[in-house]
Amino acid sequence: MYRFSNTVIGFLNLFTLLASIPIIGGGLWMARSSTTCESFLQTPLLVVGFVVLIVSLAGFIGACFHVAWALWVYLVVMLFLTATLMGLTVFGFVVTGPGGGVEVPGRVYKEYHLEKYSPWLTNRIKDPRYWSTIRSCILGSKTCAKLALWTPLDYLEKDMTPIQSGCCKPPTACNYNNVMAAGLAQDPDCYRWNNAPNLLCYECDSCKAGVLEDIRTDWHKLSVLNIVMLVFLIGIYSIGCCAFQNTKRAETDYPYGENRMKLVRPRWDYYWWRWWHDKRHQLY
Repeated sequence: MYRFSNTVIGFLNLFTLLASIPIIGGGLWMARSSTTCESFLQTPLLVVGFVVLIVSLAGFIGACFHVAWALWVYLVVMLFLTATLMGLTVFGFVVTGPGGGVEVPGRVYKEYHLEKYSPWLTNRIKDPRYWSTIRSCILGSKTCAKLALWTPLDYLEKDMTPIQSGCCKPPTACNYNNVMAAGLAQDPDCYRWNNAPNLLCYECDSCKAGVLEDIRTDWHKLSVLNIVMLVFLIGIYSIGCCAFQNTKRAETDYPYGENRMKLVRPRWDYYWWRWWHDKRHQLY
């Protein structure tokens, strides 16, 4: 059992070392791709990939070659990584809690309203610089081009993604037949709609809400993955502590299990017992 924890931590870190390569590759692909709108995941994905790569390398060297300082660095970073991941998981659940779609009578798809989402996400999506990037991304992905060939029957029978529902059509409740003459109040998005392919409803609040729904769904999936990773990291950290103790023990001149105490403080009654023993020896 002396080297068992070192062997286990070595194999686990070799596995995570290899697993970090596709994580980094995925982050680089997302950063280079012009058709993906998951820009909010690019930087965290790259950071997590590189941190896992460095930490796993330190843990592998420390466990397999009995390098105590490498294992010490590994345990400190692992503790920080576990605490950070726990904080991000809690933050993700809090921020992405509110939201969801609203059923539309007679339709399969749902519609989304910006006021239903958390203030943090709403303020983020309303930032003109951030929204300009997202808008360009949606245009480049040709998401709305898929609906150009739909018939009126398709709008009744087919489902839409949140982005298609919010960005590629006006709200279903909009009425453009003599609405001005009737003086009816409508959703402000009804007036933002434009038939031009490069305009459509990209400036509508419903479009921003559709993007937030996609982000909300992805964050929920990521939070579930974070919980699994937390359990895995805590298990690795516990084994790493055992491996660190084994490595420190291997650097000493004493074999495993031998008493290595150099100075032992005597018990309170030692001197009294010693005095009594010496006196008795003198008497007899």
